[in-house]
This record gives sequence, structure tokens and C-alpha cells, in this order.
Amino acid sequence: GVLALAFSRELTPVITAIVMAGRVGSAIAAELGTMQVSEQTDQLRMLNTDPVDYLIAPRVVACMLSLPILTIVSFTVGMASSVLLADMVYGIMPNIILESASKALVPWDLIGMTIKSVVFGFLVSIISCGWGSTTTGGAKGVGESTTAAVVISLVSIFVADFVMSLIMFQGTGDALTRL
Repeated sequence: GVLALAFSRELTPVITAIVMAGRVGSAIAAELGTMQVSEQTDQLRMLNTDPVDYLIAPRVVACMLSLPILTIVSFTVGMASSVLLADMVYGIMPNIILESASKALVPWDLIGMTIKSVVFGFLVSIISCGWGSTTTGGAKGVGESTTAAVVISLVSIFVADFVMSLIMFQGTGDALTRL
């Protein structure tokens, strides 16, 4: 039960968002930064195309949709590997762990996990797009913007997680008493 609660409320959304910030956020910032310093975004404006609609909006939507899916997959894999580990190493029957998880988890835990993932996807994409699209200074500026985007994304993930956990799970700390 404790494992399922920790996975659903904190570990899975945060760790998946951290991986996304490091991998996808840095790629977004570097790509948009390179486009900015090589004046490709200026060329889009000359073609009467809004760079926000063409470059930023699709990335934000993609991150907000893909992170919850990745989080659900990560939660499933984490629970399955925990069940397998408990059975193979410690001899604990899988039905005991799954029954404990089903008693401890309520639908709100999984809904909260998904809400957190959407917010984290929004934060990572907006911060990465913002840093990438305001890059100046050539290759050095692209590297600095990419690093700043990842660092600020990580900090924002932790701050947002704290605030959302405080709001969403206030008063639900007694979930283990249902076991």
C-alpha cells in the first residue's frame, strides 16, 4: 500500500517529469535556440507565419499530452517490477502486494498523478520554449539557454509538486489506516 501511494502521488510523476525535462526540454531549448540565433524565426515572420503558433504551441500540446501517458506507463512498470522483485527476491506473493495497493489507492490518487503530469508537461515545455526562443549569442548562447531551461524546469517541477501535493492530498495522509 505504501509503495503504491508513494508511486502514484510523488515518485512516478516527478521522476518522469525530470526525465522529460532533461531529455525533451533540453532538445526543445537547443532546437529553438539554434533557430533563433540562425535567424530562422525571423524568416518565419517574413513569411507571415507566427513563430508561436508554428513552433511553440505544438511543442506545448505535445508535452502536455505525452507526459501523462508516460507517467501511466511508468507507474505500471514500477508496480509490475515491484511485484516481480518482491516475489523473486523476498518470496512475497504478488496478490498480497496488489491487494494492499488496491486497498490503499483511491481513484483520486491516479487522477492527481495525471493532473500533476499535465502541469509538469506544461511547465517543462513553456520554460524550454521560452529559453530557446529568446536565445542570443551564437553557439555559446544556445548552450547557456539549454542549461538554464533544464535547471529552471527542474526547480519548477519540485515547487509545483510541493504546491499541488499540498492542495490535492491535504487530509488524505491517513490512507494507510484503510489497510
